[in-house]
Parts: sequence; structure tokens; C-alpha cells
Amino acid sequence: MTTNTAPAADHHPWAVFQVFLRLGLTSFGGPIAHLAYFRTEFVQQRRWLDEHDYAGLVALCQFLPGPASSQVGFALGWSRAGYRGALAAWCGFTLPSALLLVAFAFLLLHHGQGLPEGLLPGLVVAALAVVAQAVWGMGRSLCPDAPRRALALLAALAVLLWPSAWTLMGVIVLGAAAGRWVLAPDPSAAAAEGTQGLQIALSRRTAWVCLALFALILLALPLWAWASGSFWVALAEVFYRSGALVFGGGHVVMPMLQAEVVPKGWVDLQTFLAGYAAAQAVPGPLFTFAAFLGAAAGGWLGAVLALLAVFAPGMLVLLAALPHWQRLRQSAQAQNAIAGVSAAVVGLLLAALLQPLLAGVVASAAHAALLALAALALLWGKWPAWLVVLGSGALGALAAAAF
Repeated sequence: MTTNTAPAADHHPWAVFQVFLRLGLTSFGGPIAHLAYFRTEFVQQRRWLDEHDYAGLVALCQFLPGPASSQVGFALGWSRAGYRGALAAWCGFTLPSALLLVAFAFLLLHHGQGLPEGLLPGLVVAALAVVAQAVWGMGRSLCPDAPRRALALLAALAVLLWPSAWTLMGVIVLGAAAGRWVLAPDPSAAAAEGTQGLQIALSRRTAWVCLALFALILLALPLWAWASGSFWVALAEVFYRSGALVFGGGHVVMPMLQAEVVPKGWVDLQTFLAGYAAAQAVPGPLFTFAAFLGAAAGGWLGAVLALLAVFAPGMLVLLAALPHWQRLRQSAQAQNAIAGVSAAVVGLLLAALLQPLLAGVVASAAHAALLALAALALLWGKWPAWLVVLGSGALGALAAAAF
């Protein structure tokens, strides 16, 4: 473990909050970019940990369900100032984007009619272009061979034919089973030698309690929602379950939530896609998209409830896994199961791209041209997502004014 050379003040929760608040205000570009920002800040500049420890922590968070960059920040905060430091890190990194998206939700709800005509369709087009970029990038890295590409296509077909939250859950479970029993063993996933990862004062007993709490909430919330008929419990259940089943980063939470909130009538498809586009244009984690949806469905209380519910499972499972990580990362079977899940979530994203297109969201030649332009800017021009979102919204408004 790296010797700590930081001043004592650097271990105070307030100091941790200030560091992560600055990152929450400036970290554009999605989870991969966030991890690069974290490496610069905490490995190279502040020397909170060394390269090996950081690589081990990133590997752990990518292995688990949940928002990887937020989990890395949560663990770093815990390592500096205990559970208060973990909460400080999460609040600093999460609240800026969450507040911006809640403000955007209220703007749409109360002043949507006053927005420039064509702005929302432009944002919807940008959201579809971002999803297309995610499908392309994740497909190339997570589906490098024919079996995994076939698994992704079957997952997409299943979701398109039977669009429901249960189908999404089934696809993930079957993806894990296919990875475990069908995919050939990956030599690169064999036992990893070297670093033990970031050392955090967390007992195995606490880890088991966190795992039990994660499972208990996951099982109890659906029963409570069914028995009570409460909208608020149902809202918490949807976002908690979505956060618990997300493998592969923030983009994957999008099809999970779309399958829940749109059919229930909590948010219409156009508002959903406009909010997802806005989530690309703000700094911080993509999971704060939940705050937008919660605000659109239930105001401030809905925003807070959705935000806490979608992040909670990832943090609980992270705490449950930290003391056991070295053994897990040496298991070829576990790595293969995750490879199967990763291929399946590429299929979920593909279905999330095709569903709005099949539903006629892009209904004009001008919007189709704008979609192609936005996709080219992301995939070929390597433009940042926030710039493409702003540009698509502006072009949509200009096109509507001109024609």
C-alpha cells in the first residue's frame, strides 16, 4: 500500500467533499472520462494511492453492477475519511449534475410550451446518437467474437418482441448463465497476480451485512409496492432494481428505466429522451438521469427518492465485495459470467436505440439528417457528447424556425 504523504486536513470529510465537488462541476464525458479525471487527481497529483491500487479498484467497480466512476469515488472517499468521507465524495460528485437535471425537468414541466419549437426534437435526436455511439463502442469492446455478438443480437430481439422489465431481467440472468457455461474460458481472465487493491478498513462481517441488505431491499421492495399500492414505494422499487441490475456503465441504465417509467405513464417517451440528452450535457455521473425522471414523475420528493434508490445498490454491493475482491478477480468462471452479462447489455442498448426509431420518434427527413450528422460527429469526429447535445438542440430549433 502506498505510504500516505498527504496532510492530515486531507483526511477530513469536508476536504474530501471539496475535492469531489470540483470534479462534479468539471467532469464531462461519461464514466471512462471520469476515471481518467480521477487518475489525474488522486494518483498523479494528490498521490492518495498508486497506479496498481487504482487499477485494482477500477477493475473491481467495473466487475460489479452499478455506476463504476461513482463507486470508485465512494471507495476513495471511504479510504480517506471513513463512511463520512464516502458520503462526502458521493455528494460532491453527484449533486451538481443532479440539481441541473432536476431544474431541467421542472423547466420542461412548467415552461415546456415556451421553449423554442424544434428544441426538444433536437435533444431527442442527440440522445439517439449518444445511444448509437454507446452501442458501437461497447459492442466492439464487449462483443469481440461471434458467440458474444450472437448473444447481444438475441438479447435485443427478445426485448423488441417482449418489451417489459421482466424481459430485461431475464436477459441479464441468461447472459450470465451463457457466459458461465457456454463461452469459452478467456485466458486473460485467469488468476490475476499483483496488487491486493485499495486497502479500506471494512470487516468481512460488515461486508456480509451490506450484501444481505442489498438482497433484502431488492426482494422486499416489490412486495411492499404490490401490497401498499403506493406510488412512492413503486418509484423507489423501480429505481433500486434498475441500479441493482446495471452492468457496463451509465448508458445501460437508460434501457432499464425506459422499460419502466414510459409504459407506466410516469414520463412520456419524448420527455424521457430529452432528459437523457440533457444528462450527456452536464458534468458528473450519468446515473443522475434518475433525478430528472424522479422530478418529472413526482417533483422534488420523487427526485430525491429516485436518486438515492438508483445509487444505493451499487454502493452496497461495492462494500460487500471489497474484502473478497482478490478471490473474485481470480475466478475465471466469474469473469466469464460477467462477459456474458456484458454482451447481453449491448443487446439491451441496441434495443433501446431501435425502439424509438420503430415508434417513429424520428418522423421527418430533417430529423433523420440531424441524427446522421450527430452520430457522425460522435463516432467519426470524436466530438464530446455535451457539444453534440447542445448543437443538436440548436439546429433543431433553427430548422423549425426556418421551415
